[in-house]
Amino acid sequence: MEPALSLLIVEDQADLAANLWDYFSRRGHLVDHAADGEAGLRMALAGDHDIIVLDLGLPRLDGLLLCRRLREAGRGVPVIMLTARDTLDDKLRGFAEGADDYLVKPFAMKELEARIRVLARRGRPPGGEPIEACGLRFDPAALLVRREGRQIVLTRAQARILECLMRASPGVVDQSRLMRAVWGPEGGDPAGLHTHIYGLRQLVDRPFPSPLLHTVHGIGYRFGALA
Repeated sequence: MEPALSLLIVEDQADLAANLWDYFSRRGHLVDHAADGEAGLRMALAGDHDIIVLDLGLPRLDGLLLCRRLREAGRGVPVIMLTARDTLDDKLRGFAEGADDYLVKPFAMKELEARIRVLARRGRPPGGEPIEACGLRFDPAALLVRREGRQIVLTRAQARILECLMRASPGVVDQSRLMRAVWGPEGGDPAGLHTHIYGLRQLVDRPFPSPLLHTVHGIGYRFGALA
C-alpha cells in the first residue's frame, strides 16, 4: 500500500481547491491549502510537505515567482504546476523556475494522483555517498554541491541529472537515460530535460571559469574537465 503524503495545494479557485482537498483527504493524505501565492509561499517555507500542487494564475504572487523564490530559498520539495496554459514555452518557463512536472487544466483527478505518486517516489533525495570529481563535491542525500568554497542547493531533478552524469564520468550519458533518471520509466520530454540541464549549468558552471557539464551533440551529455 502506498504511504500517505503531506500535500500543499496552492489554488485560488475555490471549487477546484475544495475538490482537490476532498479527493486527496478521502485517500488518507494530509492536505494543506493556500488561496493565494503569498500565503502559499509562507506555508511552503514553513512546512515539510512531500508535494506542492501549485496553480500558476494566483493572486498576490504568481506561481512562477513562488516557485522561483522557493528554489532560491534552497527548498527542493517536488512541485507540480497546474495551469490552463499549454504551450511549450509555458512549460519550459515552469521547468526553468524549478517545477518538476506540469499538468494542463482541465485534468482528471486520477491523472493528478498518478503524477503525484510518481513525484513522491522519485522526489526522495538520491541516495549514496558524496561524490567528488574535478574540484566539485556533490552530496546526493542533501542535494548540495560545493565548488571552490561555494555551496549550491539543487532541485531534485537537477540532483538526479548531476548524479547520473558524475557516476558515468568520463563517459557520455544519452538523453533517454537522463530522462529516465529524472522522470522514471515513463520518460519525459527532451525540452524539459534541456531546461533542467540549463538550470544546472547556471548553478555549477556559469560562476566558474572551467565548465564541467558538456553537450555531446547528437548523443547526450557528460561530466568532466576538458582535456
